[in-house]
Amino acid sequence: MAKTRISISLEQQQAERIRQHAERAGLDVSAYLMHAATRQMAETETIEAQFAGVDALIAATEAEAGRVLTEAEPPVGELTEQERQDVEAALDLVYGPARTGARPGHAA
Repeated sequence: MAKTRISISLEQQQAERIRQHAERAGLDVSAYLMHAATRQMAETETIEAQFAGVDALIAATEAEAGRVLTEAEPPVGELTEQERQDVEAALDLVYGPARTGARPGHAA
């Protein structure tokens, strides 16, 4: 099988650490990096496979929640007098009864 060369750039200190680790493992730098990358890819693929069902469940749940929220939105309309009074009372609790300027475009 034909080999392909991949060039990487890194700091001198990182390169030296990799050389030292490769030497301790009894490998040249290329073999050491290939082994490390292959191990990382296998780990990532295993994790993705283990969580695939959970990821699919989350995606389906989010899609369903989006549909339910869209369908459940009440029509936009005017507030009833009681709703308006309730909102005013809540705003009084938050801003105080003299909330001049608290809500632009609305009289206090």
